[in-house]
Amino acid sequence: MALGREVSQLQRDGVRLRFVGSREALSDKVSAGLRDAEARTDSNSKITLNVCFNYGGRWDIAHAAAQLACSHEPITENSLARALALAHSADPDLIIRTGGEQRLSNFLLWQAAYSELYFSDVLWPDFDEAALDVALEQYAARERRFGKTSGQVAAAAGVTRIAQN
Repeated sequence: MALGREVSQLQRDGVRLRFVGSREALSDKVSAGLRDAEARTDSNSKITLNVCFNYGGRWDIAHAAAQLACSHEPITENSLARALALAHSADPDLIIRTGGEQRLSNFLLWQAAYSELYFSDVLWPDFDEAALDVALEQYAARERRFGKTSGQVAAAAGVTRIAQN
């Protein structure tokens, strides 16, 4: 398996590898290889590489709810968030969608709740450093409100707004 050849380098680079998605249709050999790669890199802490395959946001939410129901744990926002396949990763601040598509396509539905979205007509293979710089510049110019109004954000930051006549 090609993965087996890469794990040693990932270990040297401090990369923790996580495979996210349904493994039900995988052969025993492939499933064992994924578990082995995750185990061999589990103590690494420089960066986590999430490889999403056979993953969908709806699957993730349904799978997490089913796990909670089986354990008889109440299903709340907090318990559901902890049961999601990507609970080990922070929610993304920015989601970049390439190729002119303007939808999430069932990807990170729960985690995208307060993410900023950036849509680019550039196709993925051509999305280079310059295209990323444009996306990051636009992101940096945005006001992150996390569901609040600008006034609420300013008040929480201790900024006093002066009404103008």
